[in-house]
Amino acid sequence: MKYTTIPKTDIKVSKICLGTMTWGNQNTEAEGHEQLDYALEQGVNFIDTAEMYPVPASPETQGETSRIIGSWLKKRNNREQVIIASKIVGRPSDYTAHIRTSGLQGNSIAEAVDNELKRLQTDYIDVYQIHWPERETNTFGKRDYVHNPSDEWTDNFNEVLHKMDEQIKAGKIRHVGLSNEKAWGTMRFLEESKSHSLPRMRTIQNAYSLLNRTYEGDLAEISMREDIGLLAYSPMAFGVLSGKYIKGTAADNARLKLFPRFARYSSEQCTEATKRYLKIAEDNNMTLAEMSLAFVNQQPFVTSNIIGATSLEQLKENINSINVTLSDAVLEQINAVHAVIPNPAT
Repeated sequence: MKYTTIPKTDIKVSKICLGTMTWGNQNTEAEGHEQLDYALEQGVNFIDTAEMYPVPASPETQGETSRIIGSWLKKRNNREQVIIASKIVGRPSDYTAHIRTSGLQGNSIAEAVDNELKRLQTDYIDVYQIHWPERETNTFGKRDYVHNPSDEWTDNFNEVLHKMDEQIKAGKIRHVGLSNEKAWGTMRFLEESKSHSLPRMRTIQNAYSLLNRTYEGDLAEISMREDIGLLAYSPMAFGVLSGKYIKGTAADNARLKLFPRFARYSSEQCTEATKRYLKIAEDNNMTLAEMSLAFVNQQPFVTSNIIGATSLEQLKENINSINVTLSDAVLEQINAVHAVIPNPAT
């Protein structure tokens, strides 16, 4: 395994992070524990979860993923061996109304942290992230920003950081981070922390893959110049970048078969780009999964690559990507596809 540090901290994390959002829905508790055991044996020490998980979100399963991690931590008694990141839901919506409808207002952050600590059966969370912005903006595959003057959101960056600071001082979280954030929001948080001596956002967890390289715009520059690390999620594009949907080998419990509403990576352009990437991988004696993950692993702005799997075999292949280094020739071929079909998933 290879390791990095969360920017401006002494927290050492594996370059591969174990994503968990299928546990409690597509995966059982026993399977979650099996994945955790295997990942830890391979040197993976970083685990990502959220109060909303598993996905798709529902009142019946909410928090189950973190409960599975918590039961594993209790059984193995190894909390000091792992770094745990979790998230609080952002802007209220019908999708998460069963969790709360108050966003980050009032006591929401304090209550969310306490509830997550109980599920995880731990006293602290290493990195606590805002799952998506409270304001109305273009997240989750929405290509362009269109300003809505009727959006009732008010600028509360300072208030949110003060509440996070309370949790840090109470010893309940160590550091804070963002998720699904844009360049403006990221810089506003950094500005508030610098101007008012408040906690600094250390990481940003956004989608990044061969099919969605939009992070390489303004946010990559922010990562490099401001030292805020990307925790790349969906590096396999919901499994599309395994090639299994093109080859017709997807199992019945594959994500897009179970949940076709997650169609962000299923457009004609995504399919065509994936076919071209598959050919590059096969011509260079790699699986598409290995090439896709190695591409993310090699980016200088990536602190950790969040991989997820519904089977142990998938997990083994995904973790093994850390041993794959893409040559300049392969990167040139990848960029040639990107030049013709740029960011088809957005």
